[in-house]
Order: sequence, then C-alpha cells, then structure tokens
Amino acid sequence: MKKRIMIMSATIIALLVIIIVSASFYFYNVAIARADKTFLDGNPDLEANSNIDNPFADSKDWWARQSLQEWSLTSDDGLKLHAYYLPAAAPTDKTVIIAHGYSGHSELMSGFAQMYHEDLGYNVLLPDARGHGRSEGDYIGFGWPERKDYLKWIDLVIERTGKETQIVLHGVSMGGATVMMTSGEELPPQVKAIVEDCGYTSVTDELTYQLKRMYKLPSFPLVQSTSLLTKIRAGYSFGEASALEQVKKSKTPMLFIHGGGDLFVPTEMVYELYENGPEQKRLFVVPDAGHGMARQFDPEGYDREVTEFIGTYVQ
Repeated sequence: MKKRIMIMSATIIALLVIIIVSASFYFYNVAIARADKTFLDGNPDLEANSNIDNPFADSKDWWARQSLQEWSLTSDDGLKLHAYYLPAAAPTDKTVIIAHGYSGHSELMSGFAQMYHEDLGYNVLLPDARGHGRSEGDYIGFGWPERKDYLKWIDLVIERTGKETQIVLHGVSMGGATVMMTSGEELPPQVKAIVEDCGYTSVTDELTYQLKRMYKLPSFPLVQSTSLLTKIRAGYSFGEASALEQVKKSKTPMLFIHGGGDLFVPTEMVYELYENGPEQKRLFVVPDAGHGMARQFDPEGYDREVTEFIGTYVQ
C-alpha cells in the first residue's frame, strides 16, 4: 500500500513538473521570444481611448518625408542594433534618444520624433530595441539588457555630435522602463534629463499583473519558472529587471508620465516609481488616459510638461 502511494505521489509530481515546464515554454514563446504578439490584439486594456481622434496621425507622413541616416552598433553580446538618426534643421548640441514600446519599432515613435525635431529643434535618434524592427535578437529584454544597449547609443551620440552635446532620453511603455533602467547606470554628464511615459516598476510586477488579468492565473510558480527559462535562453531573469531599483540609484532629473486610466501598466506603479525617483523629478498624470495615450489625450499638456521639464536642464 505504501509503495502504491509513493508511486502515485511521484506520478503526480512528475505530471505537475511537466505541466509547469510546458507552461513556461508557452509563456516564454508568447511574451519573451521574438514573434508577432497577436495575443495583444483586441486587448481591452489597450483599447482605452482608442476611439478618440489621433492629433498626430500625420506624423507618419512627416516621417516618410525625412532624410534619415541609418546608424548601427554592436551590443556587448554581439547583436547588430539599428537606429534612425535625424539631424536638426539647424546645427544644435541637443539630441533626444527615443525608446519605443513592447513589440513596436522606431518608426512608431514618429509623433515624438516630430515634436522634438520640429518644435524643439533637437537631433533625434530612434533605435530599434533588440528583438524588434531592424535590430538583431531573438528575444525581448523588457528594458534590462537594453539598458546596456542605450549606454552604447549614448556613447555613439557623444562620439558623433561632440562632447558638448546635451542628451535627453524619452521612452514610452517598455521604452519608459528602458530609460528608467538605463538611469540607474553610471551615465555620462551629457545626459541631462529623462522622460519616462507609462513604464512599469519591474518585469516581475508587470508579468504577475498580466498573468492574473489576462489568464486568471496566480504568479507562482509560472513567473518563477518562466524567469528561470528566460535566464537560460536570454541571459536575464525577471527579478533583476527592475526599473524601481534603478530609479532609486538614479541622479538624472526625471519626468514621470502616466495615464490615469491605464489598465495595462496600472497607474499606481508610477506613484511608487516617482516616490523612489531621483531628487530632481516631476510627476504628470493625465486623468482617464489609457496605456500610452497620455499625449493623444492631452497633447497640449503633455508637450508643455515635457518642454518645461527638459528646458530646466538642457540649456
């Protein structure tokens, strides 16, 4: 009888292990691996405010008319990364590096590029994150390995535009997390200000939230097992990928932006980030705006806040 119970127990444990491992591979392929993210199609949390008119719809046509330079560099782990560079209409020492969101690419940030280029007279650098657009990579780093890529983009801007250059980092969604994660590294003095828009506190927090919201599943043990698989296959774990811990170390002035109606990266995350951010900081929450929609929902307020904040630190 005892032997039978032991066999049954071992069988159940083996089945559970198989289920957990299989689920980990499934969620890795869904969330981490480079692939079309069709699981986001029709997500109601991303549909908030989608019915409002987009005041920046013509930015795609504007982008298509620009004479863009193509920049590239090789990451520390050997990936060839791609970016578009648009010099300002008049010579300037001001450059913005813009970080796009999850499953996006550089051209989707044309509205922000137009604001900096046309309204503020900046040079604009728009990288494709690893695993996105024209950059190499077979996984998404959620901003953690990308932080080191951004250090190299910063160095390249300084090399090509001069040591007197003044740099702003501006990221949205995963791009917001990327610039926050970059902020905790040792940045050169040329980086004057950072604008993060609707970034998450950490990869663990965001995936835990999404696992419950989208799949009605608890985080344990799937987040932990998928994190282990990600460490093996992509070289980083969810636990280390924390924007919150990075902003605690940051000394760069930072503007935190979020939509008050964001259900994809919940609004409460920005308050924790802001509270733990650098000494010089500002918070701008747009009431009712959904994920990544703060600028479309309040274009005048958004551009005013960005212009005033970076204008304090970029001379």
